[in-house]
Amino acid sequence: MNNYFPGAVFTAGGLDSTTRVLVSPARYIQGPGVLAQAGSYFQTLDWSHAGILASARGLATQGETLMQALGEQGIQTSPCEFQGECSLEEIEARAADLRAAKVQGLVALGGGKCVDAGKCIAQRLDVPLVVIPTLASNDAPCSAVSVLYTPDGVVCGAEFFKSNPVMVIVDTQVICEAPARYLVAGMGDAMATWYEARVCAENREARNILGVRPTLTAQMVGQLCATTLYNQGAAAVQALRAGVPDAALEDIVEANTLLSGLGFESGGLAAAHGYAQGFTTLPHVEETFLHGEMVAMGVLGQLALEKDLSELDRAGRFFAACGLPVCLRQLGVDHLNVAQVDSVVAGAMEFAPIHNFAFEVTPATVKAALLEADQLGESLALQLGDAPWQALHTT
Repeated sequence: MNNYFPGAVFTAGGLDSTTRVLVSPARYIQGPGVLAQAGSYFQTLDWSHAGILASARGLATQGETLMQALGEQGIQTSPCEFQGECSLEEIEARAADLRAAKVQGLVALGGGKCVDAGKCIAQRLDVPLVVIPTLASNDAPCSAVSVLYTPDGVVCGAEFFKSNPVMVIVDTQVICEAPARYLVAGMGDAMATWYEARVCAENREARNILGVRPTLTAQMVGQLCATTLYNQGAAAVQALRAGVPDAALEDIVEANTLLSGLGFESGGLAAAHGYAQGFTTLPHVEETFLHGEMVAMGVLGQLALEKDLSELDRAGRFFAACGLPVCLRQLGVDHLNVAQVDSVVAGAMEFAPIHNFAFEVTPATVKAALLEADQLGESLALQLGDAPWQALHTT
C-alpha cells in the first residue's frame, strides 16, 4: 500500500499560505500515428524491458503496435492483462505478475482506470511509468494521483505518488477510433477544471491536492481549458465522427488530457468532483455512466451552489448541445427519490475539497444546489431537446 501523502511533504514545518506548487509529467507527446513511433521516444528512457498493462482487447490491438515499436528498438516487453477495476485487489495481483517479470518500467495502455491502476502498480514495483491513453475521456493520464474503487466500482479512496508519469503519449488516430461518447465525457471532466480552479484561486484558504496554493500557471491552464472546450468542442465531436483528427480535435484532446490534467492537480478541486464521487455510491449509476458524465452534472451542481446563474446556464447549454447530462434523470437518478439524492449528497460531503469554497458548505446546501441544477437542466432538455444525449447512448 502506498503511504505517500503530498501534503506532508509540501507543507512540512507548518502550512504556509504563500507556498505554490505545480506538478506535471516530464514529457507529453500528441499526434496521429505517434503510437507506432513509441520506440523512438523510449530511447530517452534507457529501458531494456518494459511491462505493458492493458485490457485483453488493448493488448490485442494497440498493444501489438506498441510491442512491435519497442521490439524494433531492442526493448523486451512483458504484457499483463488488466481486469477492469482499479481496486486494491487488482493492483496487488497485477503488481505480483509484473514483479516476477522483473521489468524496468511500466506502460499503462488504456482508459482511465487502467491508467490509474498502472500508477499504483509502478509505485509498488518502484519503476517509472509511461501512460498511453486510448481514450480522451478523462484527465487521469498526466497526474500523480489515482482514484481507488472497490471491486464493485464504488470510489473508496485515492493514492498519491512522488512523481508524475515520465511520458504521456496520445495517438489521436487511436482516439478517433473510439465512440464519440468517450471524447464527450472527457469534455465534461475537463470543464470542471476551470470552475474548480476558480474556486481555489478566489479563496485564499483553499488548497490544491498537494495541500498548497495553486500557481498562476495552473489557474490560466484551467481557464484555457474551458475556453478551448467552449470554442472547439462541437467541431471536435464532428471530426471524431468523421474519423479525422483535425485541428479542433487535436485541441480538445489536449484540453481533455493535458490542460485538464495539469489544471485539476495543481489548480485544485471543489464540488464538481464531489458530486461525481457521490454519484458512484449509486451502483446503477456507477455501472452505466462514465466519470466525465458524472462530473458534468457535478459542474452544474457546483455552479448552482455558487449561485452563478450565468455560468450555470452557459455550461448547461453547452452540455446539452454536445450530449452531456444536464439533469438527474439522464443519469438514472429520480429527483423525487430521497434515498438516491441523499446518497449522492452524503458521498459528495465525504470529498474533502468540497470545503474549498469561501462559504460554508453543508448537506442541505449541497442538496438544494443539486436539485436546482436538475430543475434548470430539465428546462434546458425540454427547450433544446434530448437528441445529442440520446445519440450518444443509443449507439
